Amino acid sequence: MIDIRGLAYVVTESTDIAQWKAYAEGVLGMMTAPAPGGGLYVKMDERQFRIAVQAGARDAYVASGWEVLDQAAFDAGVSVLEGARVPLNRADAALCAQRGVQQLVSFADPSGNRHELVWGFKSDFIRFASPVGVSRFVTGDASAALGMGHTVLPAPNFEATARFLKEVMGFGLSDIFNFKPAGDAGPTLPIHFMHCNNGRHHSLAIAGFPVESGCVHIMVEVESMPEVGRALDRMAAQGVKLMATLGQHTNDRMTSFYMRCPSNFDIEYGYGGAVCDWQQHIVHEFTKVSLWGHDFSVGQKV
Repeated sequence: MIDIRGLAYVVTESTDIAQWKAYAEGVLGMMTAPAPGGGLYVKMDERQFRIAVQAGARDAYVASGWEVLDQAAFDAGVSVLEGARVPLNRADAALCAQRGVQQLVSFADPSGNRHELVWGFKSDFIRFASPVGVSRFVTGDASAALGMGHTVLPAPNFEATARFLKEVMGFGLSDIFNFKPAGDAGPTLPIHFMHCNNGRHHSLAIAGFPVESGCVHIMVEVESMPEVGRALDRMAAQGVKLMATLGQHTNDRMTSFYMRCPSNFDIEYGYGGAVCDWQQHIVHEFTKVSLWGHDFSVGQKV
């Protein structure tokens, strides 16, 4: 199995880079810069970027970037993928430069989600200075990296995808939710929450249904509840669509709201996510998404 240490970045596609820049700075409170070769870097800590936005014909999610410790861990990970007979694409120098890494291989899981395995980020360590005054995004530090947050991906081929993520990519199961959108009389759609080798409750989740944009949502975390409230105000002021009201989740205890981003998936903006000891954590199935709040019906309103 691969020793993944965190969600390093996500890649999105957009028909309107200027809209993404305005959203990233004015709503998320992140920094932006032109990306090498075109597109946009969105910065939320000392890394050069955590969201890479590339120009394209669709508004969609493109890839999840997963980092390992060093070249030895990268080589070991590539060997695991080759041993599992996973088709690999080895990035050329141009793509490595665009992602700001030493090496990169990309591959797809059984549901077609693109993953990028990387090591050795390049960074000038320019201090993060939010254009709207966000104090800090929670990504951990050199001794306890948590990654940029989490991503939730569609997995119509659910069982094969779950096996691949656990047995090949090395994710552990954190919790289970069996989603029943039509109640007990309707179908059950499984959602598995998964962790890698850090303390974040989940860096990845998969949902047993298709999503047109290629992503259900990503999550970013701030260090205080007032920062969540200010983001809610900025969202409303900028006319961004609210997808779920403020609430607190049962499994990772995150207090958050959801809004639509310009690449047509949701961003969960939260505070207070659980950090777990995986030697003590007990996997469970939770039957309610939130302790309070999180009315997702608002996102269905026209």
